[in-house]
Amino acid sequence: MTDIPATTRKPIAAVAICLSLLSAFPVLAERYEVGPGKPLAAIGDVPWESLNPGDEVVIHWREEPYREKWVICARGTAERPIQVRGAPGPSGQLPVIDGRDATTRPALNFWGEERGVIKIGGANRPADAMPAHLVLENLEVRSGRPPFGFEGRRGRTAYANNAASIFVEKGEAITIRRCIIHDSGNGLFVSPQSRNIVVEHCHIHGNGIEGSLYEHNSYTQADGIVFQANFYGPLRRDCLGNNLKDRSAGLVVRYNWIDGGNRELDLVDAAGVPALSSLAAYRETFVYGNVLIKRDGGNNQVVHYGGDSNRPDAYRKGTLHFYNNTVVSHCQHTTTLFRLSTGDESVDCHNNIVYATAGGRFLALMTQHGTLNLHRNWLPKDWRTSHSTFAGAIRGEEHVLDGQTPGFTAFDADDFRLLPGSPCVQAGAELPQPLLERFSVARQYVPHQQTKPRRSVLDLGAFEQVD
Repeated sequence: MTDIPATTRKPIAAVAICLSLLSAFPVLAERYEVGPGKPLAAIGDVPWESLNPGDEVVIHWREEPYREKWVICARGTAERPIQVRGAPGPSGQLPVIDGRDATTRPALNFWGEERGVIKIGGANRPADAMPAHLVLENLEVRSGRPPFGFEGRRGRTAYANNAASIFVEKGEAITIRRCIIHDSGNGLFVSPQSRNIVVEHCHIHGNGIEGSLYEHNSYTQADGIVFQANFYGPLRRDCLGNNLKDRSAGLVVRYNWIDGGNRELDLVDAAGVPALSSLAAYRETFVYGNVLIKRDGGNNQVVHYGGDSNRPDAYRKGTLHFYNNTVVSHCQHTTTLFRLSTGDESVDCHNNIVYATAGGRFLALMTQHGTLNLHRNWLPKDWRTSHSTFAGAIRGEEHVLDGQTPGFTAFDADDFRLLPGSPCVQAGAELPQPLLERFSVARQYVPHQQTKPRRSVLDLGAFEQVD
């Protein structure tokens, strides 16, 4: 190698030192303001292909929807996440991102355009990378479904049936917060290359495809996902999907209001993804502090746990921890609380209230398989084990508190808080220590999309006694 002349060694060394010092300081974050009177008029003016840690994209409300769609394929950091957020209007209106006739920034090029209005991960331009530390909040995202279409890299294109308002193809540490997600095939779709996802304070409703069982308000599969403080409403009319369908490892569903759907919760297998089904967290699911409302029509089951791929070896074969939930069925005929797919699935049931307007003889706890461990729960008198032939086991029936009514504050107004004289007040039992350490009932849902601290953990159901 040729020696560097002595006269040039010091300048080169100085440049190296300067570059080293510069690399020690983060690049200044950019703030991109979009909307009326702002520096950028359109969402497509944002350089999505060159976002850096700490960057913010602020989309301001306007009367007209933004008919634009885009991909986010960038990495923030825990200390400097990339934030894409709406700035609400004068009455709190969220900026509307409408998939109908949407256009895409020409500098972007990504596959799966027909699968979502906002897509996270999976692109040619920007270069494909694993998105990380992204926050998407305060946006109303809608209308990614047939018969609607958009202008994409191949011109006019129709959305697929399973298109979503928000489609996470892959990503790490993604938070979706305070969004309204509706009028799509799947409202939210998360693919199995994703991990550490949080969905919170969102209103997810009115999704699905008419006559189809395969599109849902949300459909997710990740390594670690938490749903909290969300308001799930019914699907679109004549749509047969579930409300919250999930195939994840490390699933936590807490402090949500989930109303309607073929099933309110469909918690099934990882659909041939060994990277998820081999994880220890795949065998435990935590559902607590929720309101689950069963409407007439469709499947009579509230919760399905296990699998649906016809590959029983891949089913969850673990424990659903189900506690401090309030379940209300308006079905005029039969209701079944749990369907477990095989005898290898079980439910540990603590401190819940389950109420059926048709009466206890129309309420069954199980279908055919699995083990139900009852601890302290309120059930209507004359409840049934099953409406069919039951080959599993129910344990702890002696701990059930049953009666005619649980003592809700105003049932007809959907106020399921407990009156002071309710038999469910201070009727619960202390949760097992592992649950207290990992997932204690620290909060309760506030209609809608909010929570507040919970003082008494011994009141049954999702709510403590009214003040």
